[in-house]
Amino acid sequence: MYRRKFFLATAVALILCPLIHAADSKDAAATWTFAVSGDSRNCGDVIMPAIAADAIQHNAAFYWHLGDLRKIYGPDEDFVQERAVAGKPTDIVDYENHAWNDFVQNQIKPWGDVPFFLGIGNHETTPPKTREAFAEYFHKYLNRPELRAQRLKDNPRATQPKTYYHWVRDGIDFIYLDNATTDQFSTVQMKWIEGVLNRDRKDDTIRTLVVGMHEALPESISANHSMNEYPSGIETGRRVYAMLLSMQNDAQKIVYVLASHSHFFMEGIFNTPYWKANGGVLPGWIIGTAGAERYRLPPAAGDAKAAKTDVYGYMLATVNPAGEPRGTIHFQFVEFNEDSIPSDVVQRFTKLFVHECLVGNRKMTPVELNH
Repeated sequence: MYRRKFFLATAVALILCPLIHAADSKDAAATWTFAVSGDSRNCGDVIMPAIAADAIQHNAAFYWHLGDLRKIYGPDEDFVQERAVAGKPTDIVDYENHAWNDFVQNQIKPWGDVPFFLGIGNHETTPPKTREAFAEYFHKYLNRPELRAQRLKDNPRATQPKTYYHWVRDGIDFIYLDNATTDQFSTVQMKWIEGVLNRDRKDDTIRTLVVGMHEALPESISANHSMNEYPSGIETGRRVYAMLLSMQNDAQKIVYVLASHSHFFMEGIFNTPYWKANGGVLPGWIIGTAGAERYRLPPAAGDAKAAKTDVYGYMLATVNPAGEPRGTIHFQFVEFNEDSIPSDVVQRFTKLFVHECLVGNRKMTPVELNH
């Protein structure tokens, strides 16, 4: 009787062993997606609904906006057009009073129940707008449940949201840094960044860091339109880059760095002589392709892994792709054409205006003159 029970238990254990191993394996992870882009001024009310529709078709777990929602220093073309179709005049005061609500109605609402993570860009601080006004107006987005829970876990006294934040999902720390003004990264934010990275370094459950911001860190291929434009940006940006490089090389974390600000798509933005000679190249992207007027590519664009301008679209990120180590993320640029725009958007703005957004809306002056 004892031998029969022993053999039965052994057989059950052998059957269940592969299943138990699969459940405990660090390589066994579900594949999922998220969407990211930035710079949705000018024609963003046309492009962002298309991004939402496509990303939802790909079951995106969330969307991350990297800043520059509306132009602010003058009415966005889409704002003027929608008012014109409705027979309403537009002046600067009317525009400034309604610009952010226009963003909510035309660019956030198309996402429905998909979580929307919002970053601050330099145009959110263009007068009369300020960082403080942005934080107040978009309080509920900066205080999303994921962000609030993580913030209080880090510091129980941090009851109010900041314009920089992070949250953890599936062993990935998503970190947004605020470099919307020329006094950044501030001393307070640098202390916060160091604290987040130090905790991640010691936490074996954190495999990956995805660090988003508006302006690219210094010494990228797009250096002439980045944190290189002001002394504090160069100094603090280089320090942040060095910390992230250490997280990759010393702490063995997977690191990806995302930015917008420059209105084009580029992959491999840190493949520059400076970073090759000063520690190494981090994986980095610029995705300023959510509606803003398109910029010319910088002279060194040929050193990038990929570079495109006069395009609109977003990056679809696939987490834990089959056959890759857990925490790996594949980024794919999804490019749009006129047929990508939802029919209700075309009807509201007119087919001619949509055409002008997709084939026109170009800035031909050097990128360093664009802000």
